Amino acid sequence: MNKTYLKLTLDLDFILIAITAPLKDYVLCHKINTRLNTQFEKIEDHEIFFNIDEPAWSFSKYYFFVEQGEVEYYLICNKSSDGFLIPEMSKVDFFIIIKEFIDKEDLDYLINGLNKLPDIQVAAKIDPTKLRSRENLVI
Repeated sequence: MNKTYLKLTLDLDFILIAITAPLKDYVLCHKINTRLNTQFEKIEDHEIFFNIDEPAWSFSKYYFFVEQGEVEYYLICNKSSDGFLIPEMSKVDFFIIIKEFIDKEDLDYLINGLNKLPDIQVAAKIDPTKLRSRENLVI
């Protein structure tokens, strides 16, 4: 009997920024919107099923779209009442996922702007392929 194997690969074609900030998600969004002139808005929570027999874990999610270049930005909480979205990065409070192309100057502007906010301890670009739980970031 012949066996057929299906090999799946994750679409990790996005930029990932990790943010450490001891703030509520809506407070952080307001500060980012005010400082960086963005328009993050709350959307339906990001849900992850860790076990098929248990309910999904929900993580707050915000969305911002830039028509020029069709760039999508997602701000997702790393923590919920159930646990961590990316457990190996438990010190990180939020992630920003940037889908589509963004040039280096715009990315540097965003990261520098985030790091200038007094409530953000650190904001840094992370390579999503190096994370064990990277599949939890697929939107």
